Amino acid sequence: MTPPTEEEIGRYIAAAGARAWEVPGLPETVTHRDITTVGIIGAGTMGGGIAMNFASAGYPVKIVETTQEALDRGLGVVRGNYQRSADKGRFPQDEVEARMGRFDGRLALADLAECDLVIEAVFEDLDLKRRIFTELDRVMKPGAILATNTSALDIDAIAAMTTRPQDVIGLHFFSPANVMKLLEIVRAKHTADDVVATCMDLARRINKVATLVGVCPGFVGNRILFARQKQANKLVYRGVMPWDVDAALNAFGFKMGPFQMSDLAGLDIGWSKGAQTDNPIRDALCELDRRGQKTKAGFYDYDEARRPIPSEVTAGIIRDITGAEPATMSQAEIIEICIYPMINEAVKILEENKAQRPSDIDVVWLNGYGWPPDTGGPMFYGDMVGAKAVLDRMETLGAEDAEFAPADTLRQLATSGGAFTQIDTGGLKV
Repeated sequence: MTPPTEEEIGRYIAAAGARAWEVPGLPETVTHRDITTVGIIGAGTMGGGIAMNFASAGYPVKIVETTQEALDRGLGVVRGNYQRSADKGRFPQDEVEARMGRFDGRLALADLAECDLVIEAVFEDLDLKRRIFTELDRVMKPGAILATNTSALDIDAIAAMTTRPQDVIGLHFFSPANVMKLLEIVRAKHTADDVVATCMDLARRINKVATLVGVCPGFVGNRILFARQKQANKLVYRGVMPWDVDAALNAFGFKMGPFQMSDLAGLDIGWSKGAQTDNPIRDALCELDRRGQKTKAGFYDYDEARRPIPSEVTAGIIRDITGAEPATMSQAEIIEICIYPMINEAVKILEENKAQRPSDIDVVWLNGYGWPPDTGGPMFYGDMVGAKAVLDRMETLGAEDAEFAPADTLRQLATSGGAFTQIDTGGLKV
């Protein structure tokens, strides 16, 4: 196969981005709900970042926290973000006060009662989110859209806590939410057409790139990310060092590999002292207070400029836990082991009708996860290497772990010579 030209890849990416806005089956006559005021639950990193999108677009925002201290801290971060942007000349200095003037900080969910849209952005805990939606159902006015920013949890289970599941939708912003372009709009089982249409339109208004996806663990983006992370972890248990895995992914074109990304996010997400999770290497690092960039040590050591340095401490922990001797592996093989499972998982998502079309998956990864644009996205790259090559690798990985068994459609493409970007399984179904 002749490699695609830069111009061909650019045309594909542009067309994919335009197509992502199209929602087959949504009546052309569907009306939009009026959104004039927005409520945000949580003023932390995600909540504050989400709120900035709306305030920057001119929407009044009510933002709720549990304590005045947390509220003041969150609004202080927002102000600092705006001030840095103004100092860099991105907008006039007086715009800082104009945008901050659209914020109304509150300490009770009931204060959001008259908002047209409320977005929950609290800790990723299903029971907590279910309690919040029970309360929202009680206090919010009829017709308000109730959205959750969950990145992986079951939105149908959250919606089930309300008497109005037709008003519930997922609005999965990516961190930092005031910067990242992608918005995964997650249609749940009972989400009404006008809620979908309103949120797609709203995404444009706040300058996001939207894709409509279905409910499954991790939705589209994180579900594929989880597949890559699991294979990266398996490599470490075979003696390949985290920095060698990251270097291969960097060579592929990702600015950050899986372990660099973990250190940036914080290794203690979802971890507490003394916890024994399914990732004992991470547990051991956290117990040593190696929790990522914020503690200047995680998988890597970090200097004053936050430059990552391969760590002998981490190497020792890996040897102690895995019992594996240090191993070398070519970057090409590491790339196949980490990238091809992403393609396979994307095919399974399409088979389950949790994405509208293959190109939407590429839009998600290009705009939310830093997929290198010169390879067009997981589906486009799958066509560059060919289904047969992907299948051969997945046969091996699937024999080691049934979770990575080749998708049926992958086998069909390898036999027929078909294209990943042309897969048609009937679109999104809830």
